[in-house]
Amino acid sequence: MTRRFGDRLALDGVSLSVPAGRVVGFVGANGAGKTTTMRIVLGVLAQDSGTVTWRGAVPDLAVRRRFGYMPEERGLYPKGQLAEQLVYLARLHGVDRRTAQLRTGELLERLGLAARAKEQLESLSLGNQQRVQIAAALVHDPELLVLDEPFSGLDPIAVDAMAQLLRERAAAGVGVLFSSHQLDLVDRLCDELVVLHSGRVVAAGEPEQLRRAGARSRFTLDVGAPLAPDGDWLGRVPGVRVVSVAGSRAVVELADPDRGQELLAEALRRGPVLEFVPQVPTLSELFTEVAR
Repeated sequence: MTRRFGDRLALDGVSLSVPAGRVVGFVGANGAGKTTTMRIVLGVLAQDSGTVTWRGAVPDLAVRRRFGYMPEERGLYPKGQLAEQLVYLARLHGVDRRTAQLRTGELLERLGLAARAKEQLESLSLGNQQRVQIAAALVHDPELLVLDEPFSGLDPIAVDAMAQLLRERAAAGVGVLFSSHQLDLVDRLCDELVVLHSGRVVAAGEPEQLRRAGARSRFTLDVGAPLAPDGDWLGRVPGVRVVSVAGSRAVVELADPDRGQELLAEALRRGPVLEFVPQVPTLSELFTEVAR
């Protein structure tokens, strides 16, 4: 899909997939286009070109009522009671009152808010208000969840509870798309990852596969003897960039990953090599690299 706001191209041919039963992490810097993409998926915003489909068809209003959405700008009623709001929102999605009440009770219990069900939203801390917003996205038992920064403002206990809920929903066949700047959490929770930069998808796939692909050009080399701070002879090998040096160990980056064996042969000519292994980047390092 593409989308412009005046002269600014916010989305430039963005394409991604959220399979049923999979948790997809959507990451990118502020202004990358994540929220715009999510709003288009939900029908809140129209794309200039491109098509959104769910289960092979363009979703109409009836289908979108089976989606669960948590916007970045929270939208509940400050003076409304927690349980009443959740029941009301479930009813808007077509859930009968009895089922809505049961689901509301179950969610508030899971999120540690059952004792406060009759309190007004504004009486809660910001973190607890966030939990209610999460419940609002789940109360109608959606088949697709689209969550914009759902973990923002949550304490570690609430993060774990929310992560468990999402894994359970995915195990039940629900597709989950969520954005977050907490890359360690994304790495732990997601089956797939989509990285957006300046309105374009710059990386997509399973996190481990993306990290392994990023490991092809960076290696850790231990020559068993102290190296100069600049990497000594390593810095003079064509196509080699010394990233860091610590004693006898150096992290190097190769302009051509296929020339790793040539570098190893050069190191062996100069003495023993204790270690020569690809350095698998963290998700944070990977994100920094592809979004550069």
